[in-house]
Amino acid sequence: MSLSSIKRTIKNRLGLTGLHERLIDIQQAIGRIETSQMINSSNSINDAEFKVFSQRGQDGIIQFIINRIDITKSKFIEFGVESYIEANTRFLLTNNSWDGLVIDGSIKNIEYIQNDLRIYWGNQLTAVQSFITKENINDLIISKGFQGEIGLLSIDIDGNDYWVWESIHCVNPCIVICEYNAIFGYKKEVVVPYDQNFQRKEAHYSQIYYGASLAALNVLGAKKGYSLVGTDSSGNDAFFVRNDLIRNLTVLSTEQAYHNPQIRESLDQSGKLNFLNQEQCLRSIQDLALVDIQTNKLIKVKELIIKKGN
Repeated sequence: MSLSSIKRTIKNRLGLTGLHERLIDIQQAIGRIETSQMINSSNSINDAEFKVFSQRGQDGIIQFIINRIDITKSKFIEFGVESYIEANTRFLLTNNSWDGLVIDGSIKNIEYIQNDLRIYWGNQLTAVQSFITKENINDLIISKGFQGEIGLLSIDIDGNDYWVWESIHCVNPCIVICEYNAIFGYKKEVVVPYDQNFQRKEAHYSQIYYGASLAALNVLGAKKGYSLVGTDSSGNDAFFVRNDLIRNLTVLSTEQAYHNPQIRESLDQSGKLNFLNQEQCLRSIQDLALVDIQTNKLIKVKELIIKKGN
């Protein structure tokens, strides 16, 4: 008997599996109540925030948006999902019965998803193991039967998010959610240089050198036909809606949408959290390179630090 089988047997005998599933049912029931209340009372995406399976308030924001735009294809793609216990699209899958494709670089994570029969057997979900690059992303998506119009694309790969979104052309999402690096602020249009093998843990010991600024993603979104409608209040994800679907949603500037980073995730050289503020974070990586996408030239992170008196 495998270790996972032994663990399952123990859980079943202790009644833990049934309890866990009941707790999930309660989570989803509360999510449905929150959705119903939000539809009638929320006027902005941040008023609508609530968490069922998302990291922070993304579940509520997604429900807010999908109830205000016309979506013809109830399909989603999300990558960087880890074990899919915490994800932007899981509530869409279980509450709204959308079909989905999830991709993660870890075979262990994908096996976990595929062995979670409540999710994988009971829903139209495809889980694929692959390390995502801008070179392979379109082939990965197409190979699993996703092309053309889809409802939502969620990108969270802790590094090349900007470059991968820029490269995607095989699908036409109504909504795009993309992680941004809030410590870069909202003014400068900057992104970490593309490296096919980029891994956040290896790029710098602090693990805060990754991704793109909100301003850079906003420029890219505009080029691809999308408008920024907000970010979650923890300063993690940016939400874009295709221009032909905006209607009664409010388009925001990066300054209006931006939230200071609430998650203090920087590490010291020994791998421990050091709880740096935004400026301290920038100073800890000040000599590392960023691409200024307006000039297509390299600058140093320290150019983002606001000098006293300015």
